[in-house]
Amino acid sequence: MKKIGILSDTHGYFDDLLRRFFDGVDELWHAGDIGNVETADKIAAFKPLRAVYGNIDGAPLRRIYPKSDMWTTEQIKVAMTHIGGYPGRYDREVFTSILPEHPDMFIDGHSHILKVMFDKRNNFLFINPGAAGIYGFHKVRTAVRLEVDGKDLRNLEVGEWPRG
Repeated sequence: MKKIGILSDTHGYFDDLLRRFFDGVDELWHAGDIGNVETADKIAAFKPLRAVYGNIDGAPLRRIYPKSDMWTTEQIKVAMTHIGGYPGRYDREVFTSILPEHPDMFIDGHSHILKVMFDKRNNFLFINPGAAGIYGFHKVRTAVRLEVDGKDLRNLEVGEWPRG
């Protein structure tokens, strides 16, 4: 079993509040708009980090992290990108690069709006963890953590804090 923390849109901000929320996880998955290499390094020094770059991430982050990524954790196939849309309104690239791979979980960011829903049409769990940073139009900071145990996803929790 693995405990996973999922975040997005930190925009260069990773604080003690996020550290406390993610303290018990085994690894962090970041769905883009990290902000800068220093923030990525700070997160990676805290927990093992798997990330994709977002639209605000410059060339240094784009050299380190891919635009999208796909991997297997336990027995769950995960796909992650920054701009992906959501069930019923996916970005065009999702149709050509992600959906044909039949993931069990699809994660994206960009919207700064938390969404967790099961996509019945494509048979996977969709997660947009919202925005964990303090920059942007969102009024509430959010992040997600969950457990992956074989093929099972369990104990999904949402962290929610005032933007400050």
